[in-house]
Amino acid sequence: MDLAYVCEWEKRPKSNHCPSIPLVCAWSCRNLIAFTTDLKNEEEKDLTHMIHILDTEHPWDVYSINSGHIEIITCLEWDQSGSRLLSADADGHIKCWSMTDHLANSWENTVGSMVEGDPIVALSWLHNGVKLALHVEKSGASNFGEKFSRVKFSPSLTLFGGKPMEGWIAVTISGLVTVSLLKPNGQVLTSTESLCRLRCRVALADIAFTGGGNIVVATSDGSSTSPVQFYKVCVSVVNEKCKIDTEILPSLFMRCTTDPARKDKYPAITHLKFLARDMSEQVLLCASNQNSSIVECWSLRKEGLPVNNIFQQISPVVGDKQPMILKWRILSATNDLDRVSAVALPKLPISLTNTDLKVANDTKFFPGLGLALSFHDGSVHIVHRLSLQTMAVFYGSSSQRPVDEQAIKRQRAAGPLVHFKAMQLSWTSLALVGIDNHGKLSMLRISPSMGHVLDMNMSLRHLLFLLEYCMVTGYDWWDILLHVQPNMVQNLVEKLHEEYMRQNAALQQVLSTRIVAMKASLCKLSSNTVARVCDYHAKLFLIAISCTLKSLLRPHFLNTPDKSPGDRLTEICSKITDIDIDKVMINLKTEEFVLEMTTLQSLQQLIQWVGDFVLYLLASLPNQGSPVRPGHSFLRDGASLGMLRELMVVIRIWGLLKPSCLPVYTATSDTQDSMSLLFRLLTKLWLCCRDETHPSEPDDTLIDECCLLPSQLLIPNVDWLPINNGIISKLQNKQLIRLQFGKAPGLIGHTVSSQFDVFVRAPGQPKIDHLRRLHLGAYPTEECKSCTRCGCVTMLKSPNKTTAVKQWEQRWIKNCLCGGLWRRMPLSYS
Repeated sequence: MDLAYVCEWEKRPKSNHCPSIPLVCAWSCRNLIAFTTDLKNEEEKDLTHMIHILDTEHPWDVYSINSGHIEIITCLEWDQSGSRLLSADADGHIKCWSMTDHLANSWENTVGSMVEGDPIVALSWLHNGVKLALHVEKSGASNFGEKFSRVKFSPSLTLFGGKPMEGWIAVTISGLVTVSLLKPNGQVLTSTESLCRLRCRVALADIAFTGGGNIVVATSDGSSTSPVQFYKVCVSVVNEKCKIDTEILPSLFMRCTTDPARKDKYPAITHLKFLARDMSEQVLLCASNQNSSIVECWSLRKEGLPVNNIFQQISPVVGDKQPMILKWRILSATNDLDRVSAVALPKLPISLTNTDLKVANDTKFFPGLGLALSFHDGSVHIVHRLSLQTMAVFYGSSSQRPVDEQAIKRQRAAGPLVHFKAMQLSWTSLALVGIDNHGKLSMLRISPSMGHVLDMNMSLRHLLFLLEYCMVTGYDWWDILLHVQPNMVQNLVEKLHEEYMRQNAALQQVLSTRIVAMKASLCKLSSNTVARVCDYHAKLFLIAISCTLKSLLRPHFLNTPDKSPGDRLTEICSKITDIDIDKVMINLKTEEFVLEMTTLQSLQQLIQWVGDFVLYLLASLPNQGSPVRPGHSFLRDGASLGMLRELMVVIRIWGLLKPSCLPVYTATSDTQDSMSLLFRLLTKLWLCCRDETHPSEPDDTLIDECCLLPSQLLIPNVDWLPINNGIISKLQNKQLIRLQFGKAPGLIGHTVSSQFDVFVRAPGQPKIDHLRRLHLGAYPTEECKSCTRCGCVTMLKSPNKTTAVKQWEQRWIKNCLCGGLWRRMPLSYS
């Protein structure tokens, strides 16, 4: 483990950030981090309870919310999509925060619930029934279905038709369980029930879910001499009212309290956690005193109930008829440790074929098998989640590497040590975020080999397996990029493509854009592959334009065959290899291409991009030996060239209806048909590489004609995406980067060399809306949003009113074309 970056607050004279007690943080599957601090005003002597939300790629761009909670915030929980956040406080108030306009740095409180005056100690969203098992031992399999299998898991509550109902469940300090359900009309249905008849104080609690749709709640009163209680909670809706039924499950006593040598050594239970939200059979317990802790892992198992010999003689027990009982058994326990300050559990749903602690040699160091323990001396240990054996160690600035008792005593006497009060592991367990007792955020890398020496192939295999997992689930893969070195990029991109090509056609179609975005983010990490980033983003844009323009085509008659006009267009263009655009156009039913004039005119910017891109590619064909030029990979991509050829035919037909929608070319001759010329050259190039298994080189005649293009047409400057100002490209040298909240960092050893300045838009040059292809000017006056991953910029509000443009813009309302989230940008961005 090592520190990637730290981000701290600016020191203020009159008001300052101080950590909450307890401090909480949460990490979403979209790599958004939420954490709490208190803003203390020395003049008014009051506290403002703040929630801070940041994207891991731009940690300095923190969005701070005055939560409105009167008491200290005790819980934060992201939903399964990473777009909503729950916060609960010590006064029983629960608030649900949602993105405003789908912006990662703009949030508002929409709904909530409350249990007046009863502090919330545990909080969770209801389970939606989606569970994917990760089979680490099958990471070498060719089929994604073998590596990642869907587990039969029932939602906590279902609507009509089996649709899961959204909502949350919370446990209060007085032993109440409260459930709030979000009805489709936006109303909140809330019900509160006691966990058991004899209510008692609940100091610690956690919530887990069973495959049958039930909820399990674990509680402790904080004393290690008291039992840890477990309850089954069933939620239902009866007559438009929420009903809660509870049932007592087997309880347990910690092993350390039954050990005569440790009976009174650890008086308090300080941490109580299920190993996973959907694993109610395994629980982690930590008992502590002032200076030390002990951690135990327990498992709930079915065991046969022994039957007395007398009853055996009366009614012999045969086979499955033996009575079974549920019983908690201890799996493992640690020796005496330094005092534990925080626990972070893995979120990877790993399925081990062996239920015991023995794992295959090549998977026993897999990152998702470890959980993190933070200690008061500033150190962090990654331990195996079942055996609790140490797998990796991080020593903070205040922790002692050598065992030097005198130094530790001097340090303790000097004052409180800096340590993490809250921690969270990323969704792939390759990164760990910690918030210390000064409110500073630290981002740690966790090696894919968990600190053990594995060969490069094994580390690459782990990274590849997790990239595939993110591709299948749709989770953000930023934390995986933390570990990708420039020399790994080429290998990872090739392997990822190989694995993708092994999948069936239907799955390939579903994942087609996601893998392109993944390749683009990988190529950004090496100076040798930066030019390919432009190609991948251009390909995403081309696929989106093709889908949108084809979707506008309508069949002329209602009783048409199964194929849509877009499918027929693709089929005809692939069959007819004529280089004359008009001869290809004759074979199409032009009635299907009829659109309103206003619609055609509104699409002109997108049509212009297609025309400019075709011209740029053909003009760059003579320089095809230079892979550092953007567009190089398109010259051998038969599928993309075929797509451009189809779009040229569509544009040609639309030009007959509305000539002003055609792309504008600056030609040296007034009589030249630029569209026909470009289509002829494009078709010749497409014919060379449409057979991907046996591509041929372009002939000299084609190259000579492309060499003449600059003398016939003005070659446009293609607006490539700007290189993002995020942090990931600055972490390659593994040197710690120090950041400050609210203050963007300067240029720190940028990985992009000057040879790529030709396609990087410099400050002061006119900006462009990358999705609408509109020029914004050097200093835009319109509010804009940018992608948190690729840096794509677009206007926040639409300047167009036509249906076709709205349909185009609606595609990107939630996410960028690369799948990244949007964040609001300041006016006149540079």
